Amino acid sequence: QVQLVESGGGLVQPGGSLRLSCVVSGFRLDYFAVGWFRQAPGKEREGVACATRVDSKYYIDSVKGRFVISRDNAKNTVYLQMNGLKPEDTAVYYCKLGPYWGQGTQVTVSS
Repeated sequence: QVQLVESGGGLVQPGGSLRLSCVVSGFRLDYFAVGWFRQAPGKEREGVACATRVDSKYYIDSVKGRFVISRDNAKNTVYLQMNGLKPEDTAVYYCKLGPYWGQGTQVTVSS
């Protein structure tokens, strides 16, 4: 059974940082590209960052230079380092591995 469990969300002030983690069990992380998505209230889910199997990385324009996706295949864990957080980054963040989704972790950026 494949499981993805996110953690690391929380409440942070504008300009602050958070690091999200996604621990994968039941499947080898290096078999797939991995991605982070987010969904804000009243909005559609959007892709934020992606790391391919060969570790090429892609970001949406709004997070370039602020967010970094990384993967530790030995720990079967994906990370999203988020710096310079803005109120518009507030959302539930999900990791995705192949067809599998995690349950999400809430990120709230507010003063």
